[in-house]
Amino acid sequence: MLVDALGNPLRVVLGPGQQADCRRAADLLLAAHGAGYVLADKGYDTDAVLARVAAIGAHVVIPSKKNRLAHRVIDRNLYRDRNKIERFFSRLKQFRRLATRYDKTASSFLGMVHFVSALLWLR
Repeated sequence: MLVDALGNPLRVVLGPGQQADCRRAADLLLAAHGAGYVLADKGYDTDAVLARVAAIGAHVVIPSKKNRLAHRVIDRNLYRDRNKIERFFSRLKQFRRLATRYDKTASSFLGMVHFVSALLWLR
């Protein structure tokens, strides 16, 4: 899920539950052109994600994993804004149908995510 600085959704990409989120991050970042900063947690600290962020001309605010040889210095004050992403997921889960995943197919679940995202944009 890609959200803007206000916590509003910009793009949603679904994938299998057992797949790491960083594998879908490159697809999400296609819609992030014009972004000044890209905030994410340590799970997104991969070379592919960092290359995509550099390609769109944004600054990386992703903490380095422990096993990374060269650790990046990030702005901790800016990294605190990542909670807007977590709050957006919390607002999504206020809708019972999404929280309990009643939809059987990925397309109907994605449709419901789009519908709820539109409702949250209108609030």
